[in-house]
Amino acid sequence: MRQEGRKIYYMDETWLNAGHTLDKVWTDTCVESSKQAFLSGLSTGLKAPSGKGERLIITHIGSAAGFLQQGLLLFKSNKNKDYHKDMDAACFEDWFKNILPHLEPNSVVMDNAPYHCRREEKVPNTKSKKQEIIDWLKSKNIISDEGDLLEAELLNLVKANKPRFENFAINEIASHNNVTILKLPPYHAELNPIELIWSQVKGFVAKENKTFKIADVEELCRRSIGEIGAEQWKRCIEHTEKIEKQMWDLDEAIEATVDSLVINVNSTDDESTSSESESSCK
Repeated sequence: MRQEGRKIYYMDETWLNAGHTLDKVWTDTCVESSKQAFLSGLSTGLKAPSGKGERLIITHIGSAAGFLQQGLLLFKSNKNKDYHKDMDAACFEDWFKNILPHLEPNSVVMDNAPYHCRREEKVPNTKSKKQEIIDWLKSKNIISDEGDLLEAELLNLVKANKPRFENFAINEIASHNNVTILKLPPYHAELNPIELIWSQVKGFVAKENKTFKIADVEELCRRSIGEIGAEQWKRCIEHTEKIEKQMWDLDEAIEATVDSLVINVNSTDDESTSSESESSCK
């Protein structure tokens, strides 16, 4: 897709807590108590937050040209634990529909998150009731009568035909705007350069966070995002492309090694000896 000259966007979500700060800070070991600091006209430093505090959910998208100007979605979480419950499929799809008109035609969006993968239609699985499986197969004209088919046989029919009906909502939404969704492999965040951008944003907030108030953290977050331009994005993308190349090289090396270990089990002893002799001559 890069070789075709198609523009590639990278999108992802992250979060920031009100208590986000540096793990380590410089301290004056000569000051042994708050009283001594007060008498010396010194400060004992920032009071470390007792907890992580409130949380911001951040979604954005960018490319080698930098962040997409209209792409930022930032709001305060209503959940205490899993932020993914805030950024669900409905919330994500609403955001995605709004930014689609701002993406270049024939572009590609790199993406990987479970809630981005809502299926337009539920396909039966092993947890489905037998009648649900039968009804689905009939609705697709795969069977007209279940006859004496066992549930396992019905599920095999579902598995064989599932690829034809596994449409993701986001793919359909994108296709109407001539945009392609390319899924990153699971558990490979290193293939998404926006992860490196998030690291820069969080590092800035951690360094500048002095109040541990969510409103101030939001302001710092917006400022950091506004200061990250095309140059930083290009460096992060170049780093990701190097990792991609390393993976391709490793894949080719493994494939070559496997091919060299293939043994022809049908060959005769004479053929094997002949092959070994030719090999040793080479």
